[in-house]
Amino acid sequence: MTSRPVSLARFVLYGVYYRLPVRWRRRLVRLGSAKYIIGGVVLVTDESGSRLLLLRQPPGRHWSLPAGLLKRGEAPVVGAARELYEETGIRVDPRQLTPGEPNAVVHFRGRWVDVVFRARVPDTVALRADGAEVLEVGWHPLADLPALTTATAHLLGHYDIGPQAGTRD
Repeated sequence: MTSRPVSLARFVLYGVYYRLPVRWRRRLVRLGSAKYIIGGVVLVTDESGSRLLLLRQPPGRHWSLPAGLLKRGEAPVVGAARELYEETGIRVDPRQLTPGEPNAVVHFRGRWVDVVFRARVPDTVALRADGAEVLEVGWHPLADLPALTTATAHLLGHYDIGPQAGTRD
């Protein structure tokens, strides 16, 4: 239970707040709210489900998933399909992507949220690395993944894949 002076102060502050123009209220809320960067990620497996598509980006020491930031106003599924094509050369219709379970993974230290989708594609599909943003693209057995970036290992742990499998609740 709050004390009488606190209740009165809240009453006065909310009264002032709700008398402000809507655009000022939105600005105040934005100033006091957590800011997150939103990305789209695709977990791509081959048709057998035994291999995962990974890519290596500069500086090139560890492997990660096809992913990238969403453009302003872009639907996460559209952004994930776009990033998959840009980074690997695999073109999929966004309707072919299924939401991951969980569909969103929050990375608290980096203050970003990955919206995760899954896709199955033939392992015979042509892979393309542009040599600038992506150095190498390849299929890797789920049972024997290469060294992963910290963020990728964390994310895959949510799906019981990789070195952090079974450590997420």
